[in-house]
Amino acid sequence: MDIISRYLIFQAVVILPFLVGYQIAKNSHYQGTYTKKILRFNVIVFEPLIILWSTWGQRLSAELIFLPLSGFFLVGLGWGIGSLLSRFLGLSGKSKATYLISSSLANHGFTMGSFVCYLVLQERGLALSAIFLVYFTFYTYLFIFTYASRVSYQAKSTWQTFLSSLFNWQSMPLGAISLSLLLHGLDIDRPTIYFPFDILLFVSIGLQYFSLGTTFKLQNVMTSLKANFFLALTKFIMVPLITGLLLSLVPLDHDLKLVILIESCMPAAVFSVVTSILFDLDSPLASGLFVVNVVLFIMTVLPMILLFSQLF
Repeated sequence: MDIISRYLIFQAVVILPFLVGYQIAKNSHYQGTYTKKILRFNVIVFEPLIILWSTWGQRLSAELIFLPLSGFFLVGLGWGIGSLLSRFLGLSGKSKATYLISSSLANHGFTMGSFVCYLVLQERGLALSAIFLVYFTFYTYLFIFTYASRVSYQAKSTWQTFLSSLFNWQSMPLGAISLSLLLHGLDIDRPTIYFPFDILLFVSIGLQYFSLGTTFKLQNVMTSLKANFFLALTKFIMVPLITGLLLSLVPLDHDLKLVILIESCMPAAVFSVVTSILFDLDSPLASGLFVVNVVLFIMTVLPMILLFSQLF
């Protein structure tokens, strides 16, 4: 299956489950507890298998370490800008936490960032983007989940919250990548056997977007216009501008710079909605921010990326 076909299938896996989830929640007595159960099953079963298999098959070299470090920088920059702008939104508690997580996490994966890197740099762009994404599991399951757990359950100790998040069934993906690193350290190669990677990936993404659809409400888009404006300002102007200025000062390979710059322009991540559901944050706000941010990206930012990439 060629990569264009993969992309079209991914979009079908994204859009159709979202619409199905939205209609089911809208037209039936759907209970929100089902959404949490679906997401937890996904995090405990499908995601660890996908992460273990994909990372076990990677070959990392020392000169590429700058890519995942840049991933940490981008999500940290989004968090910092979100913290400043959230003061003008009058948000507090779970709503503020939801906005900060949406400001930080971005859609760097195959359904958005990695594919754009492929369109610009072909297979090299896709490979570099996969290395860039190494940061995601550590940042999400160690920092974001710890923070969300602390806000949701009002934990008094950050250290206790950290340990609770670390030794938790919802942190199974972190265990998967740790196992992968151990296998690399022991020089144990991934076996050359059939593994239904694509099928598991499609199912996992479909479950996430179905869950997103069950929490999305059109009225939340209108009631959070200011938050949507600030999030777009963060994702599409401030983070890319600061990243571009810093990259101009660093003597780094052109392709690595381009991948980092492309990833810096990505919209909010579906995992911001997943986190808000798993930890009982403001999931309607999270889904509204996600949908509007992605639509704005596809309509305005993506064409500009493809146009300017032809000039450099």
